[in-house]
Amino acid sequence: MDQPTRGADRNRSLADQADPATDGMLLPSLGDGITLLDVEGGRGVPILQSLVLDHLLLHDGPAFWVDANGHATTTTLAQIAPSQRLLNRIHVARGFTAYQHYGAVCDLPTAVNKSIQMSTTDAGATGRGGPSRDEDTSPHTPALIVAPAVDAQYRADDTLGETHAKTLQARTLARLATYADGYDIPVLVTRNERNEFTEPIATVADHHLECEQTRMGPRVVGEDFEMLVYPVDDGAYYQTTFAYWRQLLAARATQVDVEPTTPAPSTPTPEGVGTGVTADGETVAAT
Repeated sequence: MDQPTRGADRNRSLADQADPATDGMLLPSLGDGITLLDVEGGRGVPILQSLVLDHLLLHDGPAFWVDANGHATTTTLAQIAPSQRLLNRIHVARGFTAYQHYGAVCDLPTAVNKSIQMSTTDAGATGRGGPSRDEDTSPHTPALIVAPAVDAQYRADDTLGETHAKTLQARTLARLATYADGYDIPVLVTRNERNEFTEPIATVADHHLECEQTRMGPRVVGEDFEMLVYPVDDGAYYQTTFAYWRQLLAARATQVDVEPTTPAPSTPTPEGVGTGVTADGETVAAT
């Protein structure tokens, strides 16, 4: 039987029709190369883990995670993951000092080759009966490399002077860039602080994601992505930003043969503040 369409679903469909490229995008996709995720007001462990799991759901292959400061906590990973089998594809190494962290990054090719050997052996053992539908039949190349708080150990190691710490961090970033290029995969990194010491991380990054904490939850913005809606338990969506409503109204104007226009503000407004035009033509900013 045909079920009544909720208003939120109609709005969502309208927005999708206006820009089909954003269909279903509640989390940003990770492109090849290094992606820097900056999280405002905290470490952002749940959002980082959500991006990793979302990528693994859409791509075959394992993820290799070089951890620092406990970002690979299994408690939240198990809570967020929709399937426990997904967790089997995440391989974690932890570095508790600068040299251990750098060593783990250098050993990534060895870990990848070891994963290939194990996958080949497992495939040979299960090949006689044929793999089940739920078994992991992913290719052997990595799907993703994750290095959260990539600056943490180099900043905190008392045995390193400032020059040596910067050098070792630069070598780590060079290795990660080499893996991103060699495997043609995304490398997702975060940093503890934004300052001169971590500026090289932003410089080497091919993509940059900004995450801010709001009352509705984390909001992620990137070069080609902006989180405009938030899902809730019953499947509806909260409309949260002026950009979302502008998108809906532009699509509605097209439907009724009214060409949408966006008046340019006469004066600059603070970032993130919406603007509007009154019936008298006066530009105003929302407070």
